[in-house]
Amino acid sequence: MTYIPEGDVYVFPRYLAGADWCGDAGFVPVKHWPTVHLEDGPCQMLITSPDQRIRIGWYGDDFDVYKISASEDASSPTRWSAAFNNEFPAEIVAAFTTALERDWDAGKDQEPFVEAPSPYWATRVQPLLDAGWQTQRLPGATTLGAGGRPGRVHGPYVEITAPDGTAGVSIDVGSDDLDEETVLLWAGPSGWHRAEARFTSRTPAHLIAATAQALLDPTPVLRYRDALASELAALANLTPLTPPKPPAPTPLDVQRVQRQPPAITTRSVPRWSTATRPPATASLPVGRPASR
Repeated sequence: MTYIPEGDVYVFPRYLAGADWCGDAGFVPVKHWPTVHLEDGPCQMLITSPDQRIRIGWYGDDFDVYKISASEDASSPTRWSAAFNNEFPAEIVAAFTTALERDWDAGKDQEPFVEAPSPYWATRVQPLLDAGWQTQRLPGATTLGAGGRPGRVHGPYVEITAPDGTAGVSIDVGSDDLDEETVLLWAGPSGWHRAEARFTSRTPAHLIAATAQALLDPTPVLRYRDALASELAALANLTPLTPPKPPAPTPLDVQRVQRQPPAITTRSVPRWSTATRPPATASLPVGRPASR
């Protein structure tokens, strides 16, 4: 898999860049893993770790285009899962898959990609806290079940927000459901163009933290201006891509030009003559009529 960024503008911050046209950047860290291209069904491409304990699926036509999960072994139920929607920048997804590949490569003595999650919510978003993102606590809520009876309790929540309010994290710190999505990373305006990444409660904290760290990466990413949603363009800083300047000539280049012989020039000859120009016609004296 070869990935070459394309675009005509640089977008900063990168979490406001939206999706690119293919999503390949998210798969580059695991491009050497077994890959299956599927023609039928919603999953169009599936990449697995060599032992098939980690699965990374591409669902290009769905709302969630990346669906990633891990198991204790190839035949065990899913231990945790993560989903990145169709507006989440692939360059940030790559931070998650990079950490995941590094975990798997650690070997059998260490298996951090299936370790127990930290009981402390801050470990999941420590890079954002260190960067000064704002934190607040929100109360939980109970949803109604069948017949109006009390249903599930959600929350309370911890909300972490960027200083400019364009990105954040929501953590359900009251959930005891091991398979519930309890961490939500988001960026951009509310609505269809908001980028979202969701993680279930048993997702290892360091994998979420790696994704959070990528939100802070100051490196802009390339996008095509015409393909960037206007809602995102209004919030982001856009810098047009300019072609690189030609390199300055070296002293050897200057000497080489100076040593070149002068170019041989030619004098043009009218097409009705092959050698010399015809003599000019003598003009008649003024005031004397020409002889008949």
